[in-house]
Amino acid sequence: MSHAARPVIGIIGGSGLYQIDGLKDVAWKKVSSPFGEPSDELCFGTLEDTPVVFLPRHGRGHRIPPSDINFRANLDALKRSGVTEVLSLSAVGSLREDLAPGAFVVVDQFIDRTFARQKSFFGPGLVAHVSMAKPVCARLGDALVAACEGLGVTAHRGGTYLAMEGPQFSSLAESRLYRSWGCDVIGMTNMPEAKLAREAELCYATVAMVTDFDCWHPEHDAVTVDQVVSVLLGNAGKARGLVRNVVPLLGAHDGPCRHGCQRALDHAIITSPEARDAELARKLSAVAGRMLNR
Repeated sequence: MSHAARPVIGIIGGSGLYQIDGLKDVAWKKVSSPFGEPSDELCFGTLEDTPVVFLPRHGRGHRIPPSDINFRANLDALKRSGVTEVLSLSAVGSLREDLAPGAFVVVDQFIDRTFARQKSFFGPGLVAHVSMAKPVCARLGDALVAACEGLGVTAHRGGTYLAMEGPQFSSLAESRLYRSWGCDVIGMTNMPEAKLAREAELCYATVAMVTDFDCWHPEHDAVTVDQVVSVLLGNAGKARGLVRNVVPLLGAHDGPCRHGCQRALDHAIITSPEARDAELARKLSAVAGRMLNR
């Protein structure tokens, strides 16, 4: 789908967000991907007359741990469903004293410390290199901040998300190291999600919802699931309100994204047409069809 067409908003819900309030014409549908099985069926509906596609990142009931999420299938399935922009909601730990549990952060940078995940749609036989200098769509980020303000929720604009492999939480040494790097929040799910969204030419932004201080904090040296879940429940209501507020803002957008997210592959594919792997090209029909079918 062209980004000049009507926006279709994809919502990837993380821990604690498994539904969208106010969604009408709801239909859960299985969407097949050549990259394997997505985390769950996709939920199609409309919110304030704007088409929405919702995907629970861990599956309904939180069945899938971070390292076993099929990020490629998730993003491919969203693109095949006509999604033009993706809002990612994720639970994170805070690496800053002033980002207390309950805070929302609209991050704009990532450091990827994951190591056991498929990180690209491309590969041998069809090579591409996209820019990740600005991994978050600023237009979506602005809309998220405005939607939070409409709720009376403070959203911190900008910050660096450290993506760790997990599923274990950080060691104290790791937590201190990431703070020394100037990272703001830490989580397990936004990489390679953001990289794949860029390769799929989707506008992407994430709201990092702080659940804990990670173990660096002297009064928070042992993060537990119980602690995380208790804050998640409080954040979930705010997150649903955020989605209700931001979808109409994004649905009113007309024309292509001014930041060029829909053209991320313009100069990325390096393999010459005669050398391209035909099977991989077929798998990339949704992600890169705009470039491969010219």
